[in-house]
Amino acid sequence: MDHYAVIGNPIAHSKSPLIHAAFARQTGQRLDYRRILGSREDFAGDVRAFVADGGRGLNVTVPFKQEAWALLGDRSPRAEAAGAVNTIIVLDGGLLRGDNTDGVGLVRDLAGNQGFDFTGQRVLLLGAGGAARGVLGALLEAGPGRLVVANRTASRAVALAAAAADARVSGSGLDALAGQSFDLIINATSSGLDGDVPALPDGLLAAGGWTYDMLYGDAPTPFCNWGEAQGAARTLDGLGMLVEQAAESFRLWRGVAPDTAPVIAMLRAGGIETKFEG
Repeated sequence: MDHYAVIGNPIAHSKSPLIHAAFARQTGQRLDYRRILGSREDFAGDVRAFVADGGRGLNVTVPFKQEAWALLGDRSPRAEAAGAVNTIIVLDGGLLRGDNTDGVGLVRDLAGNQGFDFTGQRVLLLGAGGAARGVLGALLEAGPGRLVVANRTASRAVALAAAAADARVSGSGLDALAGQSFDLIINATSSGLDGDVPALPDGLLAAGGWTYDMLYGDAPTPFCNWGEAQGAARTLDGLGMLVEQAAESFRLWRGVAPDTAPVIAMLRAGGIETKFEG
């Protein structure tokens, strides 16, 4: 039986073992998947020990995504662009390859599951940390007409936008958003964990616009509540993204793409603690 795991710190809350067990049952794959509480002092040692023990793949969550990127010399183009790795594939001979499935997970949830058409749309991405970095490339590939990265510290948003090297992307502080209008606003900050939302001016959401929070939980998140108050046509949380990025990791490891819809429904029915995948 092949061995897989998710490594992070903290890690007890992770739904990944439940998700991957459901994928394995659905696709007839024989594997086990567990949680690893990673050492903040020796992440590389934890990875080496897992591989030496026969591990075939790892998911990487906070705070190790950037460290995983630095550890691995063999990285996919999307991991390279994100500057972060959330999926490690153990190749023959124990060689390691890093990938990042966060962006594809977000776009598949929005476009595939929810039916959002990115073509020509005006998109606002809130935050300039690892979560925003991990999804920016996939968002651009989806074909928006304009994408603004906005952050409390404007210089970080400007730097992230400049690194994208795409004429459609610009960066700014939150206070510079007044008077602009967007068809989709994505919250890639963790502010909701403290019950807050980014300090946004009213009127940002275009008529018929959507909001999406990468935070997810059993109850509507603070950002979902903000979207509702702003008249959003759809207010979505990040549970679908969580499952979709896991499905892409599963495909990379096992060569088969699971059906995500029943797994999302299972998690919704079972109740989910409020968490952020960043």
